[in-house]
Amino acid sequence: MEEISKKQANLIWLISEISSVIERLEHFEEKYSTELSEVHPNFAKSARNLVHYRAMRKEDIRAIQKKLANLGLTQLDRAEAHIMASLLSVRSILEGLLSKKPIKKAKADLTFKKSIRMAKSNAKSLLGYRSKGRRTRIMVTLPSEAAHNYHMVREMISNGMNCARINCAHDTEKEWLLMIGNVRRASEKLNRKCKVTMDLGGPKVRTGTLKPGPKVKKLRPLKNLRGKIVEDYNVWMGPNPDRDPTLPHIPVELMGLKKLKAGDRLFFRDARNKKRELTITSVTKLGCRAICQKTTYLETGMKLYTNIEQNSVPIIVGDLPRLAPYILLHKEDFLRLHRDPVPGEPAVWDDKNKLISQAHISCTLGEVFDQVREGEPVFFDDGRIKGLIRQANKDELLVEIIKVGNNGSKLRADKGINFPESQLKISGLTAKDKKDLEFVVQHADTVNLSYVNRMQDVKDLIAEMQKLGAPEGFGIILKIETQNGFNNLTKILLEAMKNYPLGVMVARGDLAIECGWDNIIRVQREILSLCRAAQIPDIWATQVLENLSKQGIPSRAEMTDAAMAQRTDCVMLNKGPYIIQAIKLLDTIFKDLEIYQEKNIRLSPAMEKADIH
Repeated sequence: MEEISKKQANLIWLISEISSVIERLEHFEEKYSTELSEVHPNFAKSARNLVHYRAMRKEDIRAIQKKLANLGLTQLDRAEAHIMASLLSVRSILEGLLSKKPIKKAKADLTFKKSIRMAKSNAKSLLGYRSKGRRTRIMVTLPSEAAHNYHMVREMISNGMNCARINCAHDTEKEWLLMIGNVRRASEKLNRKCKVTMDLGGPKVRTGTLKPGPKVKKLRPLKNLRGKIVEDYNVWMGPNPDRDPTLPHIPVELMGLKKLKAGDRLFFRDARNKKRELTITSVTKLGCRAICQKTTYLETGMKLYTNIEQNSVPIIVGDLPRLAPYILLHKEDFLRLHRDPVPGEPAVWDDKNKLISQAHISCTLGEVFDQVREGEPVFFDDGRIKGLIRQANKDELLVEIIKVGNNGSKLRADKGINFPESQLKISGLTAKDKKDLEFVVQHADTVNLSYVNRMQDVKDLIAEMQKLGAPEGFGIILKIETQNGFNNLTKILLEAMKNYPLGVMVARGDLAIECGWDNIIRVQREILSLCRAAQIPDIWATQVLENLSKQGIPSRAEMTDAAMAQRTDCVMLNKGPYIIQAIKLLDTIFKDLEIYQEKNIRLSPAMEKADIH
């Protein structure tokens, strides 16, 4: 009898505690009645559920969860999408156990099935159709080359890209229009609808321009640890790029290639005056393929000869793109960060290793010079470089570099700058954002709002979209990348839910720096939970398969990260020379894991089906 009484006491306590939580939910619903009445009709139930979720999380419910677990019941740990339904259902079960009578079915406005259907519908409206065999979409940042290389865009869509992302911080309207044209054309040809989403640059603090680099292309065959070449470097020579977007292009006039045949060699001295040669492996009407067997630096205007004496009629290398310049920084170096937008350059040393001039680069947002102070930290390029401000005035900061990679770190133009401990008051749409938005609402499907810090940022965007006559169903994606954005997220979401469709991007690069590396896992988890509560599609972004995309080989940590990302609605890949391979691999990972995970619910297929053969 004593044991039964103890069980009854536990049930009575649980029923009372859950009833208190339900009362809190109803109180918060009333408190936010004005905000809830203003959301888009498609978000009416979702917004109410979001308020319920925040109300439940106002207090620690771990004691309730543990006691429910002891009874073999739900621990409410995956109830974000249907809070009231979960609480009412659990309370009904507990009351049935206490009274030993049939359980009465609990009624809720947003049921379990409805919440799942709504989440899927919202994801489809914002991100388009999913690919066969996987639920999670793949978004890819288009490189500048996508404006002129239709075959690259076609390959991206063919291999699994569902959304094409264009960053308004790069290129111009002319290139954006060409990119979108290629996406629309390839989508139609492949009968695969690919959405176009465009990032507004926002009040992003970035490094300014650097003095242009040389027009040089490095050809580097793959070597083993002993320095022996294990794979030749393949290139395409012709006036236009090859259909294979992964094949490096050397621009040359077609006339000079007409007499070449497989096996012929081209002789020359490279940019370092080293003797080099290219061997032709195949020839077509559009150009030819060749291999390079030594590390070579080609340069615009370089002459390639068909004989070893190098006195034949030369084939001239056309206009190569300039190498992206950079400043190599080491620990204890100093960097001048200035307001004046003059191009930056590396430090200059004389023959006796004496410093002539310090490395310097501009900052794109002049307001920061009025708001930062000496002694505050500064991060560059997603936290890869850390410095401390040693001197500060209205025109310039002197930064001491205190953390870089083992062999130093390269700082390039247009890289992010973060001041996580500085009280910066920078927010809202910039003048450039408003100009870019005119193009975006006319040609894209969705706009990505960068650096969302407060409700007003969303209000300003929606007002501007209405002024520009954005079409019905034009989507908004909120990029959460600051501590303020995270702190204000519930209010930001309720404001943004006046527009449909809507999504949230977890921009982990800046977010990790702003919130601290020790907090990023908790913060990104909380953001995903809030998105699930609101049935708003979530997008996992920054450094996904970055090593693979940029260097051709993924790391083990990247593979694990990509697998974790499968629980979100969409994952964003950034551009890189091996982006096609990255898309293929991510597509494969998601399809392989589909049987194990449905959003945040773990599934258990028969183990025999998962055996490795």
